Amino acid sequence: MKEAPLVEHLEELRVRLIRSLLAWMVGAGVAYAFRVELLAILKRPLDLASQARGLEVNLIVLDITEPFITSLRVAAFGGLILALPFIVYQVWAFIAPGLYPHERRLAVPFLLGAGFSFTVGVVFAYYVLLPFAVPFLLAFLGDVITPQISIGRYIGQMLTYMAVMGILFELPVVSYLLTRLGFLDWRFLAQNRRVAIVAIVALAAIITPTADAVNLALVSVPLVFLYEVSIWISRWAGRRQTQPDAQA
Repeated sequence: MKEAPLVEHLEELRVRLIRSLLAWMVGAGVAYAFRVELLAILKRPLDLASQARGLEVNLIVLDITEPFITSLRVAAFGGLILALPFIVYQVWAFIAPGLYPHERRLAVPFLLGAGFSFTVGVVFAYYVLLPFAVPFLLAFLGDVITPQISIGRYIGQMLTYMAVMGILFELPVVSYLLTRLGFLDWRFLAQNRRVAIVAIVALAAIITPTADAVNLALVSVPLVFLYEVSIWISRWAGRRQTQPDAQA
């Protein structure tokens, strides 16, 4: 089979990127129509913190553009969630022509796994990480202060934590895909376990809402567990790869 010129690959990449961007914009438009409901959902960890600590917490705006910018952020994140399956498909469709037939059969598990893992990461951040971290932060100084939180900064922080956890939860899926494609071996992951744990703890320290050991462990322990799961998934995927590769 004759290899396509570089220009054709770049043109196809441009088309895939445009389609993904359009899908994101359509999803953002749908999410924007429900921005009030989405804002109420994102405000839930703050409401739980208020009830748990008996504090009166108010979300305020610091300038006239903040409500609009915040609505756009929420719409963009919601649109990304809605468009994610289509975007992942575009990525796969771009690289699939260069793969063997048995490798192309990975499309369905990759698409389903990527969407599921990202969703689990977002849910973990929303139901586990944030409800624990927000009350902890608001507990400082007790009744000495009355929290007045900028809605733009609050929503931005919530979306950042959820997006980062969603991306990090893709580790097992990426491990499976790279192993099946022959780019990764489980022995490499196992041999570099100590380095990975140090990197995970450092990363957790960066993305953790607070600097205390409890919240650091709350983020780093699940990530270390995901790394271990990735090793086992890579080992399992490597065994499944042996027979198709021999046939190929």
